[in-house]
Amino acid sequence: MTITNIEAKKNAIDQGRRRAKAKPYGTLIIVAFLLIGLALYSAMTGSIKVSFGELISGLIDGMNEHVEIIKDLRFPRILVSMLSGAALAVSGALLQAVMKNALAEPGIIGISSGAGLVSITVVTVFPMLYFWSPLFSVLGGALACYLVYSLSWRTGLNPLRLILVGIAINATFTGLGQSFNYRGSYAVTSVNQAISSIFTMKTWEDVHILGLFGGIGLLLALTLGGWCNMLSFNDETARNLGLRVVRVRLLISAVAVLLASVATAIGGLIMFVGLLVPHIGRVLVGSNYKLLIPFSALGGALLVLAADTIGRTVLAPAEIPASIIMAVIGGPFLIIMLKRSDKLYK
Repeated sequence: MTITNIEAKKNAIDQGRRRAKAKPYGTLIIVAFLLIGLALYSAMTGSIKVSFGELISGLIDGMNEHVEIIKDLRFPRILVSMLSGAALAVSGALLQAVMKNALAEPGIIGISSGAGLVSITVVTVFPMLYFWSPLFSVLGGALACYLVYSLSWRTGLNPLRLILVGIAINATFTGLGQSFNYRGSYAVTSVNQAISSIFTMKTWEDVHILGLFGGIGLLLALTLGGWCNMLSFNDETARNLGLRVVRVRLLISAVAVLLASVATAIGGLIMFVGLLVPHIGRVLVGSNYKLLIPFSALGGALLVLAADTIGRTVLAPAEIPASIIMAVIGGPFLIIMLKRSDKLYK
């Protein structure tokens, strides 16, 4: 083989490596543009329809009455659905890293239902604390996460035991939460509206709360990618690499609980987002959490916004909750994962 051929082969290998490295970033850019496009479409579509030009000019000069209504009613709904989806998807990715289980998801293992139950309980007993419901949701999510760990841990993390315990806790908390529907309390009715997955009548205050606490959680999650990668090793190997496994696991779990609980308090109880998006992300950008977490944030926002847009337009003026759309998608997806992933039971 001549020197020229060797150099040509080396250049081809280098180009292939550069393309392989650039592919995940290209995927992130494509998803980001899809999210922007869907957000614009969602803003322009509904009971009040405007063109793109009308939307932009109305936002600039503030003289279009329809655009002002869209800005006050539809924009908060769009932002809440996007932030909720991003928070739930990233929470699912973090929990999967911590629990070493591809089925770990805040809705499946009871974190979301625990957040909703504690919020309902406290606000029912103390209605004057209604606006502190996000804090109580975080406490409920932390309680559920603690129960999952404590009841499933023996000599280590067993994926099957963890999921079964999580499903049991989720069923218990969900049943207790639904029992409040029959008490006829105005406070309970208000809370049920607050944690439902219909994003109608969301306000800019909801956006501010979710943006603040969810934004903090997302920023923290972006810094945890390296630790999540190290948790993919067994605990002994991770310790030998200098990782304080227990402390890191607790920190990542706390961020996951914060994201899931705040999303549930403001956006509602939506399952399967944290299951679908990270799994799709592993196919498109790989298992490196430094890329998977940003993809989960963008993909989760895109998925929940799409579910909400479909739910409010397909049978307009009636609405289908985003949670129902996600259940229709997520149920079959979970069955496929269980059927194909034999490693989940080892």
